[in-house]
Amino acid sequence: MFLGDGALTVDAPDDVAGREKGETMRKLITVCAAAIVTTAALATAASAGTAAPAASCATHWASLPKSGGTLSVAPLIAVRTSQHGCYDQVVFEFSGRASGYRLQYGRPVTQGTGVDLAPYMAGGALLQVVLLDPDHNIRTGAITYAHKPGDHVANILGDRTLRDVIYGGSFEGYTCFGVGVRTRLPFRVFVLPGPGTHSRIVVDIAHQWTP
Repeated sequence: MFLGDGALTVDAPDDVAGREKGETMRKLITVCAAAIVTTAALATAASAGTAAPAASCATHWASLPKSGGTLSVAPLIAVRTSQHGCYDQVVFEFSGRASGYRLQYGRPVTQGTGVDLAPYMAGGALLQVVLLDPDHNIRTGAITYAHKPGDHVANILGDRTLRDVIYGGSFEGYTCFGVGVRTRLPFRVFVLPGPGTHSRIVVDIAHQWTP
């Protein structure tokens, strides 16, 4: 550094190293403090249940009736449910190519006999599900979905939206279910091929309404 009389002095190596070490420590302490504050804020928000929903959960599916496809002879063989980040899912699997469905919020009834299923179902809102497919092999008459009307056919323990799935029977190629949900929420329906020669009709019910 320069002195008042214009003379030049040089810092000792130990002094330079000491200043650099001190500056590095100050920066490290600042970064660590910021990280601690951020972590504490996130933990507080999570414990209070105030975390904002992920943008990817915006569905725009609406809750109006949905229908598609046509009648087929592909028999129903299985019904499964699963949980996902933004929705709960019900999958209907068929032996063959199925595509027909009719879904709407209302009071499900048994197919053919018209017995009201609502008194026997859990959920603040109920989805009527009609599949345009039988529950048996049309050619042989063999039953492919071995449940009787009124059977609760899914384990929905821990699901955020699903409350019940009840079988409503099959008649003249139409097979119905009631799906109980927490409250009236948006849903979508689509058809997937596979596995193999099978096909699936998939119903997703959102966990919440989103903008």
